[in-house]
Amino acid sequence: MYLNIKLLVGCLFFSPLICSQSLPDGFVVLTDYIPDLEVELRYANKTNFLGRPVEGYTSEIGVGTLELARQLKKVQLQLKPYGVGLKIYDTYRPQRAVNDFIQWSQHQNDTIMKRKYYPNLIKKNLFALGFIASKSGHSRGSTVDLTLIYNTGEMKGVEVDMGGTWDFFGERSNYSFSDLTQNQKENRKLLRSKMIENGFKPYEKEWWHFSLIEEPFPNTYFDFIVFL
Repeated sequence: MYLNIKLLVGCLFFSPLICSQSLPDGFVVLTDYIPDLEVELRYANKTNFLGRPVEGYTSEIGVGTLELARQLKKVQLQLKPYGVGLKIYDTYRPQRAVNDFIQWSQHQNDTIMKRKYYPNLIKKNLFALGFIASKSGHSRGSTVDLTLIYNTGEMKGVEVDMGGTWDFFGERSNYSFSDLTQNQKENRKLLRSKMIENGFKPYEKEWWHFSLIEEPFPNTYFDFIVFL
């Protein structure tokens, strides 16, 4: 009963709004298409560089284009022989979330997460350095931030050591960062190679960031909300 009321209130006051599974044409819930996919949308909670939920993230339900889901499913299947799978940190991102990043960057005194996410950088320079963009590929629905997790044994569900944490703004996040163990380098290489094999383009500054090359909406920045 509470959920139904919540949905009704959301449908009345949020615009544009997605209720239940009614997504725009061409979009799907990723876990509906890939049931064993792990999803933790960190912009929907406090585990991010703002230290709070980001505007537009009202749910931890990960959605993306159908083409994105199809290619991620191929990657997931190809990773199984290695005993690992995918974990999604971020996928479709409404434009209002990007606008929230812009507003946050203008408040120079808000640095509560500086030590963890950008200890060696000045906050106002994060856009110029390419760590944040005023228009994000995530808003087009075919870009993902992701990592590897173990999918068997006692380590099942544990994140694989990639030699750095998601959304850290610094050299360590660069795919080619040299001060990594051999195992960390191999883990990054495995993720990157499988994503590239399945039609994704990596972003050199962020080992976790990949965009579908043949994305269906290359010029459209969506702003619908996933509300559950």
